[in-house]
Amino acid sequence: MKQTEGKIGIREYVAIILLAVGTKLSDDTPTLFFSSAKNAAWISMLLTGILTLIPLFFLIKVFSVHRDKNLHDLNLHLFGKVMGNILSFGMLIFGFAALVLDSATYVNIISTIYFTKTPSIAIYVILMIVCGYGAKRGIEHIGSAAWITLFYLKTTLAFALIIAFTKGNAKFLFPIWGPGTSEIVKTAASKISIFADFYFIGIIAPFVSTFKEFKKGTFIAFVIVLIEITLALIIYVMLFDFTSIEVISYPFHELILYISIGFLNNVESMFLPFWLISAFIRFAFYLYMVLILFGGIFRIKEYEFLVPVMVILVIFLGITPKNATFTVPFLREQLLMILSPIFFILPSLMWLIAKVRGDFKNEVKKDM
Repeated sequence: MKQTEGKIGIREYVAIILLAVGTKLSDDTPTLFFSSAKNAAWISMLLTGILTLIPLFFLIKVFSVHRDKNLHDLNLHLFGKVMGNILSFGMLIFGFAALVLDSATYVNIISTIYFTKTPSIAIYVILMIVCGYGAKRGIEHIGSAAWITLFYLKTTLAFALIIAFTKGNAKFLFPIWGPGTSEIVKTAASKISIFADFYFIGIIAPFVSTFKEFKKGTFIAFVIVLIEITLALIIYVMLFDFTSIEVISYPFHELILYISIGFLNNVESMFLPFWLISAFIRFAFYLYMVLILFGGIFRIKEYEFLVPVMVILVIFLGITPKNATFTVPFLREQLLMILSPIFFILPSLMWLIAKVRGDFKNEVKKDM
């Protein structure tokens, strides 16, 4: 693939991650935790974050000695041409499946909560056309849009969560260990792949201005995202109690429909525009990474021609499941369970192979 794009700085890089991963607190991700960890879902989330640090550390360590390579290039270097391409193809399948299921989730949110009279297919087409345009423009434009949107989105998000916190009941957090420590640990281990985005962002590693900014930005974004989602889970429990939240598919959107601020009854009207923009940026970024990976595997230099095909394929597959409110979350949970052990083990294996090959002997001690 032809990499003609320029570099992005740490602020654009962090902004992309915060929008791509941080907005998971507003989809069905919280429900996946509440269904098994109950009111202790926030503890499972913290444990998931701690476990994620292990593969994240090894991944960054490998990139420290291969700063000019993206994730696909690393696969070829470490596993050989045949196994490397097979591994990258597997990543492509999982990444594309995540794009389809996540975008279908967002379309379901929009069509069932906000635009109930608009056909889902129309919403899907608009969403993916905008995302396709963003992906075609490249990482610089995606990063710029993410940085511009970030402040307004996070401000309205913090505003909504703070108001909800004041209306919540701290007693709903008890018993603190919920269904028990074994269930908390099991939930955390099986859902670790919700942070698999931090593995796939290795695809754009060469596009970050320096490795130092890539490393620093990754850990800064990870800490912020973990804190955001954990606090959101705490607030959801305090506001709804886990007995109610188990049957709520999208607790954040129920939250902004529930709260009111004096004369402002429709709080969602303040948040919805920025949430929609963040959705466009998120899926433009996902689509962009899929295109880069596809181009790398099949040696396609001009990936722009693939955008319409990918967009049509995503819409076709995303609109196919019947009763999306129940089918898509089930499929997404199955995907997370499959990806979790892979995401946890693969970076460690990459580090071990790099160590055996002697790659770390040439490790650069200072950033240029």
